[in-house]
Amino acid sequence: HCNKKLVGARYFIDGFLASLGEPFNATENNEFISPRDSDGHGTHCASTAGGSPVSNVSYDGLARGTARGGAPGARLAVYKVGWLGGVVSSSDILKAFDEAIHDGVDVLSISLGIDLPLYPEVDKRDIIYYGSFHAVANGVTVVCSAGNSGPGYQTVEDVAPWVVTVAASTIDRLYPTPIMLGNNQTFAGQSMYVGKDTGYVELFFYSEREPISAQQDPKVRLKPTKTYIGKQASSYIASFSSRGPNSLSPAVLK
Repeated sequence: HCNKKLVGARYFIDGFLASLGEPFNATENNEFISPRDSDGHGTHCASTAGGSPVSNVSYDGLARGTARGGAPGARLAVYKVGWLGGVVSSSDILKAFDEAIHDGVDVLSISLGIDLPLYPEVDKRDIIYYGSFHAVANGVTVVCSAGNSGPGYQTVEDVAPWVVTVAASTIDRLYPTPIMLGNNQTFAGQSMYVGKDTGYVELFFYSEREPISAQQDPKVRLKPTKTYIGKQASSYIASFSSRGPNSLSPAVLK
């Protein structure tokens, strides 16, 4: 049932092994010394970038629709450089850049970054700047992640002016869940509750400072979550996504 989406896969580990300085037991570390993805990060990023359309998907009936990546018609060549929960070697990254350029890729989508504060673009410690500049000089579009350090100010990563820096967004769905209290107050929460209407049930509350007397009988009722689609549920930047402005060169918009 191959759909020819994946056209190549390589892995780069020599630099990591050299820096480790000791034997690496892949089994003990739940890792595969191959292009295979052991923790889901590579698969997640690849499907986000170029996943084919899959119709009628949902989470237990919620958010039903068609899921797809940003460029569903793209073919994927995978270059694995991360090991042991995301540890990478500069030499492995540069080697992967070189192999991708040699293979003739059109776009490089890179979900890597360094911890803040950022190094200047000419600092050799951030090798992504060097590799991406070399790729762009060879006609390859480089797309990098903004990072997951949001929503703080000046947390955006991969800010070199020659790369496209991409934030994370929500999907165009909302999940309002009615919460009704015993005093008839109603609140709209955001949840993914797929159970049945609970009816009014006892609400347990305990506090040594504010004990509940016997005139009081707190109750709550939850109704199943609904899915809102359309104008009222437009996409926006996810809360965890890193924010600008560019902490190295504010004049370069990121």
